[in-house]
Amino acid sequence: MNSIRQTFAQANQQGRGTLVIYITAGDPSLDQTVRLVDILSRAGADIVELGIPYSDPLADGPTIQAASQRALAAGCTVRGVLDCVGEIKQRTEVPLVIMTCFNPILQFGMESFAGACQQAGVAGVLVSDLPPVESGEWVNIAAAHSLATIFLVAPTTPPERIRQATDRTTGFVYAISRPGVTGARDRLPADLHQSVQRIREVTDLPIAVGFGISTPQQVAAVCEIADGAVVGSAVVDLIARIADTNSLYSQVERFVAELSGR
Repeated sequence: MNSIRQTFAQANQQGRGTLVIYITAGDPSLDQTVRLVDILSRAGADIVELGIPYSDPLADGPTIQAASQRALAAGCTVRGVLDCVGEIKQRTEVPLVIMTCFNPILQFGMESFAGACQQAGVAGVLVSDLPPVESGEWVNIAAAHSLATIFLVAPTTPPERIRQATDRTTGFVYAISRPGVTGARDRLPADLHQSVQRIREVTDLPIAVGFGISTPQQVAAVCEIADGAVVGSAVVDLIARIADTNSLYSQVERFVAELSGR
């Protein structure tokens, strides 16, 4: 069992959901990303997703798009992100998931990327724009380098494609809470329970719900339905608003501690 599955299993044994926190690597800087991940782990994040900034993202809303642009403008690269992961793993054992579009992997080279991820200590990779039906080569390469695979499932995903996604997932199923792009929302979709149940009918993999989860109350509600919650835009927005102040780390730690309920 990989570290991602172990983390979900441990949280379940403790009678709680798994909290996954997303941040964009390199925003405000890669050095600050290293410290931020350490802070996130201490505050209660069970898994941290590091987004590789990309100029033309598919599913990112305005908040994460802006973070990617800031990171790219600051000189962040794929190699820089993987070097950052290596530094993070010297400070914390929290499982790290790389979230990326497929083009940066292709540019790096799939074998080279997977090998560099394994060497750095990445636990899993989520390729946001790679359809499961077209993922066979990447899934095999990831498995050969002990990288868990994670796929997105939307409320509109047909049953056959849900099965394709879950058949090629070895980490957790990322259930998108609603159609559209990432971004904080005021309330959860009314049909979220049904969306999660559609996935549970075809797999016993852990399911984490993301897109629009932004408050402690929403995290708690999601974890009543699914195995975990993913919070991204709310944390990225907080980092953007206070990046140049002395309270960056303390405010992020406080917010994530509230999300985790610890």
